[in-house]
Amino acid sequence: MSGSSWLSPRLGYILFLVERTSAKQRGPARGLYLGLAVTILAVLAYGAYITIQFAGVRKLQSELVDRNRRDSLQLLRIQNDLNSIALAMRDMLDAGEPPLYIARRVVRMAIEDIGLADPQALMIANAAKDAYDFLGSPEGELAIAQAVLYVATAPKSNAAYKAYGAAMRTAKDAGSLLPPKHILNAPTRLMQEEGYGRGYAYDHDEAEAFSGQNYFPEALPRQQFYNPPERGFEREIRKRLEYWAKLRKERG
Repeated sequence: MSGSSWLSPRLGYILFLVERTSAKQRGPARGLYLGLAVTILAVLAYGAYITIQFAGVRKLQSELVDRNRRDSLQLLRIQNDLNSIALAMRDMLDAGEPPLYIARRVVRMAIEDIGLADPQALMIANAAKDAYDFLGSPEGELAIAQAVLYVATAPKSNAAYKAYGAAMRTAKDAGSLLPPKHILNAPTRLMQEEGYGRGYAYDHDEAEAFSGQNYFPEALPRQQFYNPPERGFEREIRKRLEYWAKLRKERG
């Protein structure tokens, strides 16, 4: 019986066992098991036929690693469970994920999911990326791990992210509108006659260093894009915004 005719009816079952067993492994153990499976297939087959099957097993290995990567990325989004995130990071590294890719994800989380609720998060995430650039593996991975734990325990807010999106949509819908004339310089006599710069109030010359003037375009009603929650540092920002809104209302 030729090698190919003997292997053909059994190949599906062999690959099934490879996938089922290797799926239970993690990191280097998974790669080792798949490598052993490839060696066994190489002994059972010969010639061009084994070349085709080898490519199939390599594709299977790649699919398993990709599946592990997708699962880890999902866990990485579970931001308040630091134990799950730490495990996800280890899984991603074991699966061959570049550490700088994980660092990039952490920086993005600090911007989008924490924002101004803890401005320190972005600094720590960037510092971890720089530390890994300087140290490399394995020492630099600890810096990324520390950043992962920091963002996992930081207060969460997407208020700045939502504010940016709302402002972008408004700017797109409203088109290109000029700021009010009183905030624009008037370097020529004609612009002065047209009212540019007239009535401008310098904030530092006003009480509380706040003039309360409106800087929205004249054709666009004043809007509020940023609505910080009562969490983290944004609690203080909210107090400032409410105080300025009170002064603006008092000064007309």
